[in-house]
Amino acid sequence: MEHPYRELATRIYRVFRYPLAAFAVIMVVGTIGYGFVAHGKATVLDCAYMTFITIATIGYGEVIDMSASPAGRVFTMVIGFLGVANIFYMTSKMTAFIVESDLNEGLRRHRMQREIDGLSGHYIICGIGRVGTNVLRELVATGRPSVVIEPAAAALEAMREVYPRQHYLHGDGADDELLRAAGVQRAAGVFAVTGDDNKNLVVTLSAKQLNPGARVIARCHDVRFVDKIRRVGADDIVSPDYTGALRIASSMLRPAVVSFLDEMLRRPRARGASPSWRRPMRTMSCSRCARTIAGNSTRAPTAWRSQGPRSS
Repeated sequence: MEHPYRELATRIYRVFRYPLAAFAVIMVVGTIGYGFVAHGKATVLDCAYMTFITIATIGYGEVIDMSASPAGRVFTMVIGFLGVANIFYMTSKMTAFIVESDLNEGLRRHRMQREIDGLSGHYIICGIGRVGTNVLRELVATGRPSVVIEPAAAALEAMREVYPRQHYLHGDGADDELLRAAGVQRAAGVFAVTGDDNKNLVVTLSAKQLNPGARVIARCHDVRFVDKIRRVGADDIVSPDYTGALRIASSMLRPAVVSFLDEMLRRPRARGASPSWRRPMRTMSCSRCARTIAGNSTRAPTAWRSQGPRSS
């Protein structure tokens, strides 16, 4: 990731290289020309100074006497015209540079990166669509720090409107460099919740390679990807469609059970809460939780069944 100051310097060079080159050429030509006008009686510094005050329209007195040199006056008018035209051109480029670009954007990203570098035990959300937004909402509600990685600028802008202080990185979550920038080596877990099963598989593989101890939860729509995502290291795989369907059915058939489990799941920080009731709910996979809500009246497809606790 390029340093913001270096990026800013590169942009300034690209915008102002031609006006600055023109200014340098005018200064050199003017210095040489005034040397000829003065017939070698003026120093190089005097000639350069005469050129500069002509270009800058400062209005000081002439260092080189032009009263007896009509050619020198014509030369001064030409140098003045070219210099003023170049100054107007440079001013227009500067105005466009300020209006069309956000000078604070690079510095803001640099400050955010420093804050991310200070995080530890946080969570990384790869994908801030419908599922990712709800994951972020739960993390914010429970006071857990997180970093969002999202390639769509529009999705990031929508997220910033709701969570203006949220840490985020613009790019592909499958990129190892971006995962490192998000602090995956220090992260407690990674959510691979993009809308693409292939990308979620790559995110899971990259996260596990960079930090085997991080817990990775992957989103999956196609049942054919379940075994592949599990083989690359996913600790749990969630199908929003399947889990949501069971939840809808259970809310209709067993509303009391659903309300009870919702209350239990939303009290992980209750004071004096005994770990004996929290541990089973936390280690239960989504498919087992869904079957519990449904009263085991339906069996989950084989691909979504829990594989049991994994040895780390």
